Amino acid sequence: MANATQDLQALTLELGWPSYQQISVERWQKGQRSIEQDYIAEEVPVSLVYNGIPHVVMLATPTNLEEFALGFSITEGIITQARELLATKVYNRSNGIEVQIKIPDQRFQCLADKGRNLTGRTGCGLCGSSTLKQAIRQPNPVQGNLSVHADELVAALAQLKQQQKINKLTGSVHAAAWVVPSAGIKLIREDVGRHNALDKLIGALLRTEKDPSTGFVIVTSRASFEMVQKAAWVGINLLAAISAPTGLAIRLADEAGLTLVGFARADQHVIYSHPQRLTHTIQTNL
Repeated sequence: MANATQDLQALTLELGWPSYQQISVERWQKGQRSIEQDYIAEEVPVSLVYNGIPHVVMLATPTNLEEFALGFSITEGIITQARELLATKVYNRSNGIEVQIKIPDQRFQCLADKGRNLTGRTGCGLCGSSTLKQAIRQPNPVQGNLSVHADELVAALAQLKQQQKINKLTGSVHAAAWVVPSAGIKLIREDVGRHNALDKLIGALLRTEKDPSTGFVIVTSRASFEMVQKAAWVGINLLAAISAPTGLAIRLADEAGLTLVGFARADQHVIYSHPQRLTHTIQTNL
């Protein structure tokens, strides 16, 4: 536990905002009272400012914010390529964090024309959308010949628990992990918001110039349509969620050609769309 705590402190030292706090709590178990130290996840207001104009304020875990800015900008259609994010600077403010983002003037004009929603809940999936058309965006069909054996999904799920550093301490943050077949989890990002965690992961993939279609993604949350939309937007072929999908998420995944898996567990999973990418060894009872 000490090593995990030191790793997390190193993550947040640069920003000056902690990703968790240690507090004294009164714990009751089987009728017995004890006073213990517990770790509590923090959420911090993060303002995304494009070309000097505030666009949205998110509640987020204060880690990997440059990756978050890139992932959010791509999956929300503000920019179309990673190179269009010209510069990113993170500033500490007295009441939160400000991320200054520079994008080409043409992209900024398109953003300004859409209007803005300046406040959002933790991991808000529709922040910045002022019309139905903006909210429900149809991604292009995903490309790629990804093939994943179910055993690889099970192995990644077991590996995921060990790599969630903040959640191991606090038990209250989501994770999004990118898994390469036969190689396991290669990237993982955590956040109090499930959308934020996925945006951070996508930003990390794009910053390191990895091809999202060569792996699959696991998220420790339900599969809402926004999660499917973000994944398909960058060409992820397979999205596996710990919990259930929504009807809109299933329809969007089906239309986009994305394999959507829900209720992913060690001993079960449910495939809702395009099952051909997930192969299985059929068990026979003799």
